[in-house]
Amino acid sequence: MSTVLSRVDSVLLFKHLATRMDEEGRRFERLGDVDIDLAIVMHRPDGPTFRVLLEFRGISCHSVREIPDGQERAADCWLEGMYADFQAMFDDISANGGATGAWTLNTLTLFGDRISLHATDPVGEDRFHRFNQTLQEFFDGAGDARTPDGKE
Repeated sequence: MSTVLSRVDSVLLFKHLATRMDEEGRRFERLGDVDIDLAIVMHRPDGPTFRVLLEFRGISCHSVREIPDGQERAADCWLEGMYADFQAMFDDISANGGATGAWTLNTLTLFGDRISLHATDPVGEDRFHRFNQTLQEFFDGAGDARTPDGKE
């Protein structure tokens, strides 16, 4: 067994986080229902760009799937950055049990110099900000995540 963080550019990681969200419903209930389709776009240093779509409804991430180039524009919004910056974000989460300081989604997207927030309209960007705490809790689920190695 190793941390899922060994492959942050893997559908496996995000499916594991979706499972954790389902298992820890009480943690998410207090934040209220969420309704957002969020895409993640990671530019790999020596390979094709990784894209995954996370569909959140109620207090669940009910769908996680890899998407083709350009499909992120169909989501409410998307986070885009270099693989190394996503790895650093997840490393911070793993080291601290949750994102800290400069590595929270709020700070990363506010400055936009490492990971940037995109939307095709203001409503999509608003959804990200409205559901930011739920999204952060979702990502923070990687703080002690453990699954078998492998890339899906």
